[in-house]
Amino acid sequence: MYLTPEQVIGANKAGMEALLGLASSQFAALERLSTLNVNAAKAAFEDSLGRAKSLLGAKDAQEYFTLNAAASQPNLEKAIAYSRSVYELAAQTQGEIAKFLEARAAEMSKNLMGMLDKASKNAPAGSDVAVAAVKSALAAASTAYDSFSKVAKQATEIAEANFSAATAAPAKEKKHAAAA
Repeated sequence: MYLTPEQVIGANKAGMEALLGLASSQFAALERLSTLNVNAAKAAFEDSLGRAKSLLGAKDAQEYFTLNAAASQPNLEKAIAYSRSVYELAAQTQGEIAKFLEARAAEMSKNLMGMLDKASKNAPAGSDVAVAAVKSALAAASTAYDSFSKVAKQATEIAEANFSAATAAPAKEKKHAAAA
């Protein structure tokens, strides 16, 4: 029933390695988000400069309004593309965190069940009922966690489908406008 110092050290080392791996992946996600933001800001600045130059070169009010209106659609498309990139990055990061948490939960459950098995072998007579009750509670908690995880995955899939539909709508409108 008792853990040896080597077992404790090994468990701590494995836990720290897992946390460092998660921290590394989260830092990489932050780095990708920062790069995305810098690139978006740079592109927006360059577009603004080009737009300002073209608007300053307008010969009359009609040309000014035509140039201004023509710049709106590409800006909307760029905003949608940026939103899609941020969403994909967030979904990927969320997936990595979910995998990490699922792995840790499974490992904890396995370790706890192993400890319960060891405890039940050395437990006094009549304690089988208590051990069985704890095992049953752990199994119920694991089932509830699995159900929650499935519901969360379904909600994520629905959100992804809605996001894809929402971002695809402006592209369809552009195609219909171009065809007309």
